[in-house]
Amino acid sequence: MTRRLSLQGFLASHSRVVQVALTRVRGSSPRETGTCMFVAAEGLWGTIGGGQLEYIAIDHARRMLKQHVISDTLDVPLGPEIGQCCGGRVEMSLAQMRQADREDAIARQQAEDQALPHVYVMGAGHVGRALADLFQHMPVRCILVDQRAEELALCNADVEVRQSAIPEIDIATAPAGSAFIVLTHDHALDFLLASAALQRGDAGYVGLIGSATKREKFRRWCRDHCDGLGTDRLICPIGASGSRDKRPSVIAAFVAAEVIADLTSETAASAPARGTDLPGTGKQPDAEGDPAGAISR
Repeated sequence: MTRRLSLQGFLASHSRVVQVALTRVRGSSPRETGTCMFVAAEGLWGTIGGGQLEYIAIDHARRMLKQHVISDTLDVPLGPEIGQCCGGRVEMSLAQMRQADREDAIARQQAEDQALPHVYVMGAGHVGRALADLFQHMPVRCILVDQRAEELALCNADVEVRQSAIPEIDIATAPAGSAFIVLTHDHALDFLLASAALQRGDAGYVGLIGSATKREKFRRWCRDHCDGLGTDRLICPIGASGSRDKRPSVIAAFVAAEVIADLTSETAASAPARGTDLPGTGKQPDAEGDPAGAISR
């Protein structure tokens, strides 16, 4: 499996690199102030939003490298002049990186990586692996957890893979604000893990694969076995707002969008719970819909 090149690896591979940084953004823009991109003669790491704005920045940075220009600035209107219709205006700095600049950039990137929200995919079946495939490209740290080594071995995504005999411990020790997506091969384990995630009280997202019927069964189970633990914050069915398609890759796409929306929303903590009154037509493949146990999630 090919791992994504880190910024540290990129800088180590190129002796001369221009750092492009957005220093001021007015109006609408593809990225916000402080966003950086790193340009070498034959390589690129990061993005300032793509389109003509990025093309102009890359071209200018490579001309700087050819002409041995140390630093420069650009002021780019994002309008018809460059064939981009954001309507705002972006100022950026471009500077060839010294060793100290490289060390600072690596330290900042490592700090950002450490601060990424954790997404725990509890179950490495078909949907779990499809979720890992998507989350590897998103600004999260994805941890795929399962008791079964053979299912984890099928994961090809660039995510952390963790075989855990007692997965509720992984939930208990997760950082505050983590997201938990519960889709194991066993209903009883699903209930145990979903309740453990809800009992934390600080999760950024708690989702349980299943149906409206399964949600109601889980609510009653929590009432009887978890001292009346509330389930208002539970999302079940997961990813049900977009499609009735039950293929794992489609389910994963809608679930990933749902999780990222919650984790990146400034009002996530105060948002009303979803999934409370969804009809049974949103049912997803689980033990209720797969009595023969043929569907691996």
